[in-house]
Amino acid sequence: MTKRSIYVAYTGGTIGMQKTANGFAPVAGFLTQCVQSMPEFYHDEMPEFVIHEYCPLIDSSNMAPTDWQMIADDIKANYDKYDGFVILHGTDTMAYTASALSFMLQGLSKPVIVTGSQIPLAQLRSDGQTNLLNSLYIAANYPVAEVCLFFNNKLFRGNRSTKAHADGFDAFASPNFPLLLEAGIKINLRAGKIATPSDKPLEVANISPQPVGVVTLYPGISTQIFENILQQPVKALILLTFGVGNAPQDAALLDTLKQADERGIVLVNLTQCFQGKVNMGGYATGNALAKAGVISGADMTIEAALAKLHYLLSKNLKPSEIKAAMLQNLVGELSPD
Repeated sequence: MTKRSIYVAYTGGTIGMQKTANGFAPVAGFLTQCVQSMPEFYHDEMPEFVIHEYCPLIDSSNMAPTDWQMIADDIKANYDKYDGFVILHGTDTMAYTASALSFMLQGLSKPVIVTGSQIPLAQLRSDGQTNLLNSLYIAANYPVAEVCLFFNNKLFRGNRSTKAHADGFDAFASPNFPLLLEAGIKINLRAGKIATPSDKPLEVANISPQPVGVVTLYPGISTQIFENILQQPVKALILLTFGVGNAPQDAALLDTLKQADERGIVLVNLTQCFQGKVNMGGYATGNALAKAGVISGADMTIEAALAKLHYLLSKNLKPSEIKAAMLQNLVGELSPD
């Protein structure tokens, strides 16, 4: 039987770093060299794979929408040649990239798994070996046809994932959606669905950098902060509110938001809480936001909401159309009411 073939895009990140006099740093060719020295990657049960190292390698803190586009275009260029895709990425903004790709890669019928590590692959006790090995194996044998994030034996829906731990192996979580798959002694499918072969071509949506603001509310926050943030060229603002979507019932603040809404700025309400969803009809303070033109982000992660806004703003839609689309579940990023 012909082995499945997986395309590995190494964009950068801790997994391929080498120890230098100035600390760990990405070095061209080092990751490929490390993998080639590890026989487990060439076990009979493993798929064939090709590693394409990006040049230059990108620290994930430097990732931008232009890099999301580059990765999406790279997958499209290689889509017909491979059975699945693994993207090696730094952990800091991994959930943003996974979220963005979920909107960009349209008509996906092959797995795209974003992974990385907290300790470089070349170091003792690295989690990189397990994460990459499992990602390759799952992409070949459990092809869940969506953009996923694999970390610490868990496969998450990409646009439901968020970084939950700065320096632990259990770095990612999916607070409002079950795991797609769990790799224990046995590999168990949870919410994931195995892909059926398709001849449909992959379409890639173009995303361009968009001026989107994010503000975390706190007791006593000044209306002037909102006034400053909501000036041109901002096209959208994510408000991280209290509880189920509440904000101070401050007349000046609500008026500032209402004026912004009237100018066509899209205002999205997300909860600061790690888990749960926005319900602006529950309390008067949330209802006041709705009357000012703020829409609910439901149970989206910040990463998914930001990526979705970039995707929609890049389509040159009217603010009313963007609002309507933000409320819809487009690619599994939010739980319908």
